[in-house]
Amino acid sequence: MPQAPEKIQPQGPADYLEVMSRAVFQTGMSWRIVDAKWPGIKQAFFNFEPLAVASITGEQMEALVQDKRVIRNRRKLEAIVGNAQRVIELEEKHKGFQRYLRSHGGFEPCVADLRKQFRFVGDLGAYYFLYVAGEEVPSYEDWCASRGIEHRHHD
Repeated sequence: MPQAPEKIQPQGPADYLEVMSRAVFQTGMSWRIVDAKWPGIKQAFFNFEPLAVASITGEQMEALVQDKRVIRNRRKLEAIVGNAQRVIELEEKHKGFQRYLRSHGGFEPCVADLRKQFRFVGDLGAYYFLYVAGEEVPSYEDWCASRGIEHRHHD
């Protein structure tokens, strides 16, 4: 990770979807590019209001793929719509998204489930998401060591 990202206190599902969507876009990309485009991405995705994002139609998706405000990767754009639907489902099922996150009994089971439930959320994306959302995570150094990767800063 670059400098430690700023943690938030999520106020609802839109905050969780926004953090998760940033993790989706950052996968395989320069964090600087994502940061620079973030205001436009947020606007294009209705401030990450899950019901609005989950309701994006095929026609709206075609417009997004052409929208210069966003990172025009169709698979990631479609993943965010699907992830919004999943956030809504898990929010309802667990009577709160934070309750869903905390239902796993620990960091590793939560990461495993996030990877299973959400598209384009891998190990680093899940770590980033949980860290920024204010959930308990191991230190970045310990997390890297647990995965046998050298601790380094990305751009």
